[in-house]
Amino acid sequence: MYENKGYKLYDIDDIDCMSDDEVKTINHDRLNTKLTELLKILDCDKVYKDADNCIIKDSKGNEYIDFLGAYGAMNLGSNNPHVVDALDKVKNKLNLAFIGLNPYEAGLAENLVKLTDNQLQHVFFCNSGSESVESSLKMARAATGKTRIIYCRNSYHGKSFGALTVTGQTHYRQKFEPLIPDMIEVPYGNMEELEKELTKGAAAFIVEPIQGEGGIITPPVNYFKEVRELCTKHDVLLILDEVQTGFGRTGTFFAYEQENIVPDILCLAKSLGGGIMPMGACISKEWVYQKAYGELSTCMLHSTTFGGNTYACAAGIATIETIVKEDLVKECKEKGEFLMEGLNNLKERYYGIKEVRGRGLMVGVEFENNIDDTLKEANGIKELPFNSYGAYIASGLINEYGIVTAYSTNNMNLIRLEPPLTITYDQIEKFLSALGNLLLENSEFDICNVK
Repeated sequence: MYENKGYKLYDIDDIDCMSDDEVKTINHDRLNTKLTELLKILDCDKVYKDADNCIIKDSKGNEYIDFLGAYGAMNLGSNNPHVVDALDKVKNKLNLAFIGLNPYEAGLAENLVKLTDNQLQHVFFCNSGSESVESSLKMARAATGKTRIIYCRNSYHGKSFGALTVTGQTHYRQKFEPLIPDMIEVPYGNMEELEKELTKGAAAFIVEPIQGEGGIITPPVNYFKEVRELCTKHDVLLILDEVQTGFGRTGTFFAYEQENIVPDILCLAKSLGGGIMPMGACISKEWVYQKAYGELSTCMLHSTTFGGNTYACAAGIATIETIVKEDLVKECKEKGEFLMEGLNNLKERYYGIKEVRGRGLMVGVEFENNIDDTLKEANGIKELPFNSYGAYIASGLINEYGIVTAYSTNNMNLIRLEPPLTITYDQIEKFLSALGNLLLENSEFDICNVK
């Protein structure tokens, strides 16, 4: 440690020497107090130290299989060697170039355009999914001259002010209202309500191909085909938020490919940075970009300091190369089918599983009912402030079987599964066995009786 103004400060070498208690105390006192307390109740306040692909190690040397993947940010797993190597190759390069051009930014932009089959032509780089969404909303208003933005109930687009305004979840919004005006909510999958609002005019309709935070909600058949047709008919831009679904997560490189449509604006982030660098991108059609920012007087209306920096772009270039060369999109589709088959087999055996849904390796498992105090006490989580069966399952998986998952804050009876695309079949089988055992262990409780 070193001193400044009489205070002892950590240097980088000190961090590995911190005790678990020290880490937990600082998290509680300096970071998120109540989240730290909740993690303690669930016995999920592990202090993680090392990670390799799908395996995470805590400070005690215990190993865990990562079945959460940072909600879709870890498509390549932790510390992918190709991404790490790419970052090493640029360690002596200029990271930020403002008065000049960055070849790494240019190369990644060209790759992303080609991945859309040249159907989207202009790229704006930023640092997160929320920033990508903010970029898309501003671009839509600037390009169309209209102000209304339509979004879906139950959606999640981020927590910055604009992104939060088009997030259709009350518990995230209510403490910050009033939010940005002229943002209109419609039910996800409801064409009648959407068309009613489209006929009134709007700059854009923003929507997720699959609602992630909303509970892994998949769209009705032909929904996006009809959405595309209606947006075109009413001269409304279609913004697709593929922050979670992009880069192979659902079994195609971009989820919209399964719908045979092309958006006007595409939002990307999470796995674009290879699970290491913060990275986002907003990609648009040529005419949309030109209308919004195609003049010398408008070309700098939207920018960000670290967007398109060399390290982030090197990670993005290596990420795409790894996904393509290792055929991870195909693997994701096949592994997803294997996982879904196994989960549906468990659903046939236990009353507790209400529904299994998703695509590729973006899967939700919803359970029938809330847990009662008897089950909470029997499993050592009687202090849990809500009756969430999803939280109980997530706690059991990590503490009894060393598997990391998470419940959905929008539906606490659901656990989300978004493992790296590099997950092995053996690891999937271990997860299925663990979930089956958890249900069997508690079969005396009504929620998880054996059929």
